[in-house]
Amino acid sequence: MKYLCDKCGYIYDPETGDPDSSIPAGTAFNDLPDNWECPECGIPKDEFLVVED
Repeated sequence: MKYLCDKCGYIYDPETGDPDSSIPAGTAFNDLPDNWECPECGIPKDEFLVVED
């Protein structure tokens, strides 16, 4: 599964992680820190939508 920022369209892919925020590849969305935000627009993680691959 991937996770979509409904505001800007950024997609969090656990296989890629978020290297710019020191989140390594293989990090599940649920394992992201509670204060993690969209790296492009700053929307909180709890506002992301689940998208099927």
